Amino acid sequence: MHDGPSQTVEVDFIAPRHLAGGGDPAWITVPLHRACGWSHGHDPLMPRVILSSPDQKALLRLEPDPDGQWWTLQHAPTEDGPAWYASFGARTPVEIIAGFTDALTDPTTDRDKLHDPLAPLLGAGWSPSYNLHRFVSPDGTVRVDVHETTGTWWIGAVLDDARPPVWQARFGEHTPKHLIAAFTTALTDPHPVARTGTVLSLPTRNPDLVTHTRQEVPAQQVASALEDRVRQLAARHAAPAAPTAIPRRPSAGPGRTR
Repeated sequence: MHDGPSQTVEVDFIAPRHLAGGGDPAWITVPLHRACGWSHGHDPLMPRVILSSPDQKALLRLEPDPDGQWWTLQHAPTEDGPAWYASFGARTPVEIIAGFTDALTDPTTDRDKLHDPLAPLLGAGWSPSYNLHRFVSPDGTVRVDVHETTGTWWIGAVLDDARPPVWQARFGEHTPKHLIAAFTTALTDPHPVARTGTVLSLPTRNPDLVTHTRQEVPAQQVASALEDRVRQLAARHAAPAAPTAIPRRPSAGPGRTR
């Protein structure tokens, strides 16, 4: 941070976002709790976060797991469909996961509308690889596999086939398509994402794959970004203002003409 008339912070803007690293989990957990009414258990002796939706149908667990997914979301069956799940690896950028959770908690989402999760990929220039059920990003670092028989989805960032994926996301056969479409929309968003700290934590610094632009940003702007996001998401749940009553025209009476 640099002192001066207005303090500034060095911020790295990373593109493509799928290689920007995980980011701050609070970008997801804080709005779910404060803007969307999800409740959380508190166990200071356990390095995990558990959030439950207001209707107790969805459970989001953030738990460090060196051998598995750090983020897991399980949803109980409802009248409209069976149980489903989604999971995300530790280095899945929170901005991409947020596309999924924001759609899940959006009260205005039209769930009856047909959603094609592949449409954002095709619109961003992704192409089929090997078969119509696998797609690859233009830079070759993200793969999307849709299991032809089960309907499950696997999305992963891969830098080298000889090494494990940088991150991976998994969706069950019954995960709502509009939520997967929200994830692929966020995945293909060309805008860079902001990271503070050191670029040494990036999955790769290969200039042929990732670019980062460092800028001095007002500290207040950095500090208020999460609060602004909370307010924006909370506004979706705000009750609409009651329509202004139209004054009734007084009825004609003695001494009045129409």
